Amino acid sequence: MEVIEDLLIGNYRIIQDTERYRFTSDSVLLSRFVTAKKDEAVADFCSGSGVVGLHFYAENTGVRSVTLFEMQEALVRMSEKTVALNGLEQTFTVEHMRVQDIPAKYVEAFSLILCNPPYESGGFENADADKASCRKELALTLRELCRAASRCLKYGGRFALVHRADRAAEVLYTLHENGLEPKKLQFVSGRAGAKPYCVLVVAVKGGKAGLDVLPQTANE
Repeated sequence: MEVIEDLLIGNYRIIQDTERYRFTSDSVLLSRFVTAKKDEAVADFCSGSGVVGLHFYAENTGVRSVTLFEMQEALVRMSEKTVALNGLEQTFTVEHMRVQDIPAKYVEAFSLILCNPPYESGGFENADADKASCRKELALTLRELCRAASRCLKYGGRFALVHRADRAAEVLYTLHENGLEPKKLQFVSGRAGAKPYCVLVVAVKGGKAGLDVLPQTANE
């Protein structure tokens, strides 16, 4: 069942489906981990219901456009309704496709790409297909994601993503392998002093080596 929820920023609202995968606090953490530059052209890969792109837009001034890329049709339709609900049709575009299939018109089109990807690499058995696609690497691998981000970013553009803490080394290597140099990193735990469960990373296309590791934070 679809419900309208307050985004708790300005007057923005988002449509969610109570029976489908709903966004988590990881999406909000990601949208706050990077700040928009002037006239920013933003993409949200694996956008789901559109929360990362919408939250980022609500938090930042200077965003010229936001393009949402999502492969599940039901989530695409929900995102379109959210865009209309907030009167953002002139700023937001919703694309129904896999990020591996993004067409040539979007090559080097974005200065910032945000992504809260499916980041579990196992446990596929007996999983609900729609929810599993949002959480597990069934239709998109980390390597495919980084390759697509590199292809769609302008030189000097940024790629910001959230991923599992225990895959941090793999994330950094795969970013570097695809010409995306990690520049900023922060681990996140569920409470102060606990082991981190996720990592936030910003990489720059064509950037020089040098990583700013921020103090671990708690998502309490």
